[in-house]
Amino acid sequence: MESHNYLGIYVSKNTATAVCISSQSGGANIIGRFSVSAEESDQAKMQTLANRIAQGCSERNLSFSEVAVALDCALFMQHGVQSEFNDTKQIAATIRFDTEEALATDITDVALAFEIASTNESGSNLTVFTAQRKILSEVLIALQEYNLDPITMEPDVKCLSRYLNTNISEDQIRQGTLFALLSSRSGYLIIPPPTGSDSRKSSIVRTFLIGPKQKRTELLTREVLMTLALAQSNGSINSLSVFDSKGTVDEKILSQKVGLEVTDVACFETYQISSQTPADAIDHVDFAVGCGAALSLLEKEHKVNFRDDFHPYEGKKIKMLNALKFAAISITVLLLAVGLYFQRDLFNTSRDIGALRNKLAQDYFAVTQKNLSAGADISAIVKDLSSIRRRLEAEKKGLIADETSVLSKLTLVLKAFNKCAAKTDLNLKKLMISRQNITITGDTSSRDNTKFFFDVLGESGLELLKDNYHIEGNRDNFSISVAPKK
Repeated sequence: MESHNYLGIYVSKNTATAVCISSQSGGANIIGRFSVSAEESDQAKMQTLANRIAQGCSERNLSFSEVAVALDCALFMQHGVQSEFNDTKQIAATIRFDTEEALATDITDVALAFEIASTNESGSNLTVFTAQRKILSEVLIALQEYNLDPITMEPDVKCLSRYLNTNISEDQIRQGTLFALLSSRSGYLIIPPPTGSDSRKSSIVRTFLIGPKQKRTELLTREVLMTLALAQSNGSINSLSVFDSKGTVDEKILSQKVGLEVTDVACFETYQISSQTPADAIDHVDFAVGCGAALSLLEKEHKVNFRDDFHPYEGKKIKMLNALKFAAISITVLLLAVGLYFQRDLFNTSRDIGALRNKLAQDYFAVTQKNLSAGADISAIVKDLSSIRRRLEAEKKGLIADETSVLSKLTLVLKAFNKCAAKTDLNLKKLMISRQNITITGDTSSRDNTKFFFDVLGESGLELLKDNYHIEGNRDNFSISVAPKK
């Protein structure tokens, strides 16, 4: 089934090797493997490689649930760093500071991955791998564009070490064997941890690049001697197991120069690489790296994963969260729809009440000259309106004297205005009629005309209660208060 299939991708600058394994029967069975190249492409190399990997999987009907990536040694660097802690969580929390101090350079744009090489009372010796975030981002984005989102992005030498530990015999480990594997462009030196050692103790690994014109025997001799010097604390090395994909290493000369018995690496026969068809022919070491990347998905232990520091994998988590978010939104919309359906009548009633209240506020203000407050008592409003209605009805029936009514007061004022408006050049600015008196504000062309206006008011049945006047701009301004004579 697809859920038991895993794809390992070994990525270099111009080539990539994909290996798909199945774990249905308890072991790791190869169900597909192929290599692609972008050396002749003028487009972005990583985009081209990702596209061809996706095409290769489609052409071979390879289905898988998860993806792991191995980065070529040309894309990262390896360092030895000392930490004062032995606990993995404490090391992870301080590894960037320790690495920056050890390298004496800014590592802001660098992603880190580490493993514990050895521990002692003073702390831990770490193997730290660093890669430029820009490079990792290019690889990750290119693969994600074709739905190849890797869970892990590990150094190729760690994937190759995993492959060896899965396929070599315990006798080779017990005898202290140094493994040297040379691909077409890279070299790898691996010393597995001794049997029965601390479970956290890792393999000693080294990588180096191989130029097309370099003499492989001389290059490997120099690198092996350096590795032997660094591996003194890991126990004695009694033999050297070599594999050269080009077949140009002279094992006899190599054995004489390094002082170790040299044998062939016999860990590729498990997957029958020699039976590959020409179309799918791939470098044996590249295959082992890609297979080691896929095998990482079967293991639960700590991995040297750049994504833990650079861009943590959340593929399955995001899918689950998106599904939950969609379900929550759907349920919320459904509940809102049900609530709106049952609250429809209440909304309609509230809307009608609001409209009636707005109309009542306008009519109430027109009658009483009072604003209707939001929390006003309806019974008090009804009482006020009833009182006003009774008074108006009484005035209409003549039950209230004309001189005390608003209508009678207005009649007296208009009568006086008609008598003297033309003669006095009267300009009326404000007229306020209340139940007790009438307030008139205006101006005339002279003081004599103002006094004449006052006299006419008296003749019209209005008594002057208060007056105030002054000259302004060649006009005699006045403000008076009058009331009907008793």
